[in-house]
Amino acid sequence: MKAFVVLSLIGYLVVPSGAAVLGRCVVAKKLHEGGLSNFEGYSLENWVCLAYFESKFNPMAVYENTLDGYTGFGLFQIRNNVWCDRGKNRCHVSCSALLNPNLQKTIECAKKIVKEKEGMRAWPSWSLNCQNSDTLARWLDGCKL
Repeated sequence: MKAFVVLSLIGYLVVPSGAAVLGRCVVAKKLHEGGLSNFEGYSLENWVCLAYFESKFNPMAVYENTLDGYTGFGLFQIRNNVWCDRGKNRCHVSCSALLNPNLQKTIECAKKIVKEKEGMRAWPSWSLNCQNSDTLARWLDGCKL
């Protein structure tokens, strides 16, 4: 029984070999190539800041919020209850497709979300950490796009 508990705990601590946190400049480049630079008036720095505070640049991040009844998927922690196939599916995408490191589906869905009336305020972490920041330029510092 002890061995089972110990092995179970170790299983939670081991990072799957396929999981890869992307570098800040890699994220910036992918978001830029995906057309998010100044999309709906939001600078690329805002998008990179958002990606950091939502997932720490982990495109395969999944966070289950049992208190509010949703799960966030991918780089921008896109919520399943509205945007992907486990809810209203307003992005017309499977939630698992939002976990792809190529970020194509994630970017497409983020564009739909930000076109809504809330814009980037749809992400509380953006409002708290990025919206009025006077240090946004640091998110692209040293990156070659």
